[in-house]
Amino acid sequence: MSVKNKQAREGMVESSSLGGHIANIILGVILVAIAFCSVVPMWHVLMASLSDGRALFAKEGLVLFPVGGFNLDGYKMVFQDSGILRSYAVTIFYVAATAGLGLVLNVMGGYVLSQSSRLKPFFIAVLMFAMMFNGGLIPTYMVINGLGMVGTPWAVIIPGCTNAMFIIMAMNAFLQVPQATVEAARIDGAGHFNLMFQVMLPQAKGIILVTVINSALGAWNAWFEASIYLPRQRDWWPLQLVIRDLTAKNQDFLNYANPDYNRYLIQYVVIVIATLPVLITFPFFQKKLEENMVVGAVKG
Repeated sequence: MSVKNKQAREGMVESSSLGGHIANIILGVILVAIAFCSVVPMWHVLMASLSDGRALFAKEGLVLFPVGGFNLDGYKMVFQDSGILRSYAVTIFYVAATAGLGLVLNVMGGYVLSQSSRLKPFFIAVLMFAMMFNGGLIPTYMVINGLGMVGTPWAVIIPGCTNAMFIIMAMNAFLQVPQATVEAARIDGAGHFNLMFQVMLPQAKGIILVTVINSALGAWNAWFEASIYLPRQRDWWPLQLVIRDLTAKNQDFLNYANPDYNRYLIQYVVIVIATLPVLITFPFFQKKLEENMVVGAVKG
């Protein structure tokens, strides 16, 4: 075969067969169905939160447009509660503190485990054991109480700032840094901290970012830990716990002589205000998550 014919053959694009077209159609239908199942519930909640309370209470099925006209009374009732705005600030503090402390611990733990040492297999075994087994709620509470953190925000921040999986992901990220780069930095006199933060971290920041984002999402959605460790400290309640408490108190609005049907909207409004920040910020990190979510588990 001549070079010209070989090049022409290599440049040919095979046309899709009938089976390929059918497979593409099936995949397209599945993707549309998944998108429909994902978007419609969120749209239903949003439209319900903008509806008239009495009309919405009497309606059954999906809400595709505001029922009974456009109405913002539900949002007014929620934001009149000063606890909502305070809990927003508290949640942002928890997210920043958890993600920031987790970043430091993940980087330092991953760096230590990426270095050759006699105790490395032991530490990895401990982390693997921690991934598979959990002490349970009561022993964990006893430890947190023994450390004097019950009733303080540290009881929410410290236990949730990192986990074994994140440290292992950080370790694998550092192991993927070219060894020649590490050795060159050592020859130039770089110590452990310079090597960790200035040489290795910039080359592994993609996977480290995944751990930070997941820590932040976990902190944003967390409420159970606060309900256990901060039962009376309402000033330190995160948004999700305040929303849970507000929704529970609002369930008996029909027991009043003249019920305010706009209170029926609160259960939809609180869902919107709790998920909207995540929906707005997540697309900015989606590409990084897709690129690096699996990479940390590839090389050990």
